[in-house]
Amino acid sequence: MVRIGFDDLVRATFIERPNRFIIRCRLDGSGEEVEAHLADPGRLKELLRPDAVLYLRYAAHAQRRTRWSGWLVLAQDGVTLVSLQSTMANRLAAAALAAKKIAPLAAWDLEKSEYSYGGSRWDFLLHGPSHQRMLLEVKSCPLVHEGIAMFPDAVTARGKRHVQELTRLKLSREYETAVLFVVQRADGERFSPATHIDPAFSATLQEAYDQGVKLFVYNSEVDLTGITWGRQLPIDFS
Repeated sequence: MVRIGFDDLVRATFIERPNRFIIRCRLDGSGEEVEAHLADPGRLKELLRPDAVLYLRYAAHAQRRTRWSGWLVLAQDGVTLVSLQSTMANRLAAAALAAKKIAPLAAWDLEKSEYSYGGSRWDFLLHGPSHQRMLLEVKSCPLVHEGIAMFPDAVTARGKRHVQELTRLKLSREYETAVLFVVQRADGERFSPATHIDPAFSATLQEAYDQGVKLFVYNSEVDLTGITWGRQLPIDFS
């Protein structure tokens, strides 16, 4: 089992989001209003609703502006916990690769993280059978609607550029290329590009898939003590 544990989390109530990286919350125990760092710059409007239940992690670092980090949010169903830590997707992916828990990549080994090539920095460089090499980009996916996990939840010019570059590298035969979407919640049953949010990215992802860029989607189980690597989800471009 691939699992990353959490430190003790403190329950809070969402008040507002003054900017992309800060949320104001009220600690449930004391009623104190605090600011917390938000690692996910996406819209998150389906999750950060008035009075939404949050779970914060205390971070006692002198150089930080805030003493708290937004860690989890309770989805509208009142049951599903969603990770707000976008970098957790990379940590989970690295652990899953090492443990051979990504079935389509079981024959590939992790060679390097944060690999720079072609003017971009890629999340992972893998090596596989017959000395093949693969560039793997990881995307955190917090948005699920009626069982459909979707990406992105905000327009992403950077994401579109990455996918275009992966397509170019695949067609040039320099590398095998792939995108791994990590759904940091348990209620996703299948995946579809969020065409209604970013049609340009969705079209670019479809083109990449048609040209041979590999796409993988995995969900995860989230509770108050940690996050566990889940199962592979089907992809639907319709």
